[in-house]
Amino acid sequence: MVAAGARAQRIATTSPYTGAPLADLPVSTPGDVEEAFARARAAQAGWAATPVADRKRIMLRFHDLVLQRQAEALDLMQAESGKTRRDAFLEVSDIAITARYYARTAQRLLSPKRRKGAIPVLTHTTELHHPKGVVTVISPWNYPLSMAAGDAIPALMAGNAVVQKPDTQTALTALWALALMREAGLPTDVWQMVVGRGSSIGDALMAGGDYMMFTGSTASGRRIARDAGERLIGASLELGGKNAMVVLADADIDKAAPGAVAACFHSAGQLCVSIERLYVADEIHDAFVTAFAERTRAMRLGAAYDFSMDMGSLTTPSQLDTVSSHVDDAGSKGATVLAGGKTRPDLGPLFYEPTILTDVTPDMTLFDHETFGPVVSIYRYRSVDEAVAMANATPYRLNASVWGRNSAGARKVAGRLHAGTVNVNEAFAAAWAASTPPWAAWATRALAVVTAPTGCSNTPKPRPSPTSASRASPRPAGWSTSTGRGS
Repeated sequence: MVAAGARAQRIATTSPYTGAPLADLPVSTPGDVEEAFARARAAQAGWAATPVADRKRIMLRFHDLVLQRQAEALDLMQAESGKTRRDAFLEVSDIAITARYYARTAQRLLSPKRRKGAIPVLTHTTELHHPKGVVTVISPWNYPLSMAAGDAIPALMAGNAVVQKPDTQTALTALWALALMREAGLPTDVWQMVVGRGSSIGDALMAGGDYMMFTGSTASGRRIARDAGERLIGASLELGGKNAMVVLADADIDKAAPGAVAACFHSAGQLCVSIERLYVADEIHDAFVTAFAERTRAMRLGAAYDFSMDMGSLTTPSQLDTVSSHVDDAGSKGATVLAGGKTRPDLGPLFYEPTILTDVTPDMTLFDHETFGPVVSIYRYRSVDEAVAMANATPYRLNASVWGRNSAGARKVAGRLHAGTVNVNEAFAAAWAASTPPWAAWATRALAVVTAPTGCSNTPKPRPSPTSASRASPRPAGWSTSTGRGS
């Protein structure tokens, strides 16, 4: 199913759990990518002409297949990414929700909308929605199902074709989703996948698409934004975050401490909305830190294809290097390790303990650089104004979390945090699971509305309400709007 020639070069992947060989994949060339776009563009016209009701039936069938064969997806995600089964199951749930949401709402979202004309009675205005054409999707390794299928679903429902480059490390999961979509009835050439390094096929991916969806590093995102601007095409970029959690003085420690564990160490911290900075009110600081550290030390680490583990492995050697270097740098400059702080080669080659640091200062790399691993720094604050200022003092504001018994007070604080989504008494699940509000970011971590399954909005900084946030936007990627006028 990879768009590549019969004599293509091959690339091998390994298991994060063991380091053993895992997959052997053909590598696409720039010419293969160009051919994939040609086939996709030829197929897109027929797909766009397919009634929305027929697209809906295919998407609902895909939804059913994902749930029926979820064990296959769970095994693949664990084998390729090293995450726990519990973390992998959230991706299955996410894709089922996303597929069902767009299948059920596409007819309404795509229907022509009558607007007021310039001169009542004499003129009228109709808002129409057209597919973009072929949408390019570049998806990451950390959420191989959510970010691969989740980006493609709304684009497909809108009548677009998709050419996608999943990360090579987790390409099997993306290819599994593609196989299920074709089994559900999607025409073969409408959604295609290529495999290869961005340095080799990135230019072809940019040149061929009518819209770009990218999840990855800030450096790559800037290049893609520049190139999309040169071509005058839209782009949706989701680039991660150095996210903050604020624990207010009235927070329930028995709830906030386990909430912090989930916020910081889900998928071993390899999550764009994961919390890496924790600000705790002076009045409860010591009690909270004690409870949080105890729960963190009690986490079960390991490689198991069942639901027995709390945290799995990092995914790549380079990510292990980043986490280790950040923690070692902080330790050498005076940071205190309250939990974790070391690798666990006895469990597997890429395991790293969930780590809590205090006494972190601005001269340390992890103070303001994203670690993207199971590491969090704790800071004490003495006023809410101080906490808000510290939480907002980063250019990487994708997600935030506020904890407090007084929900009205917590929502008020949440409203002052400059982040794409803010959750109250929850880490990120309220934002992740809701289906209708937009998902965006502040500063340098996003362009437009940038959730995985959506992202084609020109609203500069839309944000969900603090108590309920979402990955999904009312306008999926690849949906364009035009206005027709007549007498």
